[in-house]
Amino acid sequence: MPTTLKAGDIAPVFDLEDDHGARVKLADLRGTWVVVYWYPKDDTPGCATEACEIRDSWSLISAEAALFGVSPDGVKSHQKFRDKFSLQFPLLADADHAVSESYGVWGPKKFMGREYMGVDRTTFIIGPDGAIARVFEKVNPAGHALEILQALSELKA
Repeated sequence: MPTTLKAGDIAPVFDLEDDHGARVKLADLRGTWVVVYWYPKDDTPGCATEACEIRDSWSLISAEAALFGVSPDGVKSHQKFRDKFSLQFPLLADADHAVSESYGVWGPKKFMGREYMGVDRTTFIIGPDGAIARVFEKVNPAGHALEILQALSELKA
């Protein structure tokens, strides 16, 4: 299920609660580069790999952009995931998956013959003007932090 959003589109606005209970509004981030990465579920192998690589590159990424992880898990689950892996970046709770749907990353999935609805691992880099600058679909968790850094470097050059 590929997202219908592409580079040049205005990023859909969102207002989500983070793992500290604070509200994060995309509108408040106008004027800065923003990376929003969707992942399926807290504390699963692929999601932990992706989050830990971002954590390990955090000093470089945070110098270039604000970054947020988003999943349909709730705030308490995000807190446990954050604490277990010492994540420094906010995890946003999209429990009703409304924001995931607006970004086109929520849809049918299949795993071991079972069909269900869930998140497609996707990352958006949003420019200071609020337009999507880059979309990464079908993200491979291993190596994605480096992809984000390279893309930010190219986009800001």
